[in-house]
Amino acid sequence: MRLIVSTDLKVAIITGASQGIGEGLVRGYLARGYRVVANSRSIRPDAYEGDVLAIAGDITDPAVAERVVGGAVARFGRVDTLVNNAGVSMWARFDELRDLRALEQVMRVNYFGAVYCTRYALPYLKATRGRIVAVSSLAGRAGVPTRSGYAASKHAMAGFFDSLRVELMGSGVAVTMIYPGFVSTGIRENATGPDGKPILVSPVKEGEVMRVEECAARIVRAIERRERKVVMTARGKMGLWLRLVAPGLVDRIARHAVERGR
Repeated sequence: MRLIVSTDLKVAIITGASQGIGEGLVRGYLARGYRVVANSRSIRPDAYEGDVLAIAGDITDPAVAERVVGGAVARFGRVDTLVNNAGVSMWARFDELRDLRALEQVMRVNYFGAVYCTRYALPYLKATRGRIVAVSSLAGRAGVPTRSGYAASKHAMAGFFDSLRVELMGSGVAVTMIYPGFVSTGIRENATGPDGKPILVSPVKEGEVMRVEECAARIVRAIERRERKVVMTARGKMGLWLRLVAPGLVDRIARHAVERGR
């Protein structure tokens, strides 16, 4: 495959691109003139208008991650931005889980899927002095009740990408961690309950939390500025500060926030 470096063309790979934040990111990058490679397990070839290459497949399979990156280079000749956005959630107390395989699946998607995509995209990102992005969650910075497996996967992401950032110093490749709070993404469609099956009722009051469009726009701005870390909400920033001085209080706030769903 021929790598194109000196060009005005810019290419972004976005995983988890068929709905929610991923869909918002695809539209945001298209509006900025990017060519986009959009991946999700069930994305349709005609999912978007514009210069979009849609590649369906489960990125927990390393061969799919390699195919997504290879498709970007074969079609467009380069990779400038990789957004590791694909994710699944779970809403259940650990002591109520009846199928521990749900924990494994969350880790495979949220952590290993991002690792695989980054592994195959990294040589091309080094050539373009590009950007690696990991869409995490405030649960990746602090423990959250009913989200133990999800929080564990997001903590793993943070450890991996923070370490990678140090390894890539001097390479020109930026690593940005994104920590949204609750976002109106229809998360029930990608979340499992105590029995390992999809939950049917959203635990989030989606009309009272951040809109997908606002979240995606903030992420795109942060990527363009090569920011190191973005905590999206004022409440999230305050919570992380309080966690240093009053961790017990933050635990109670986290429990209350989950109970309220916003």
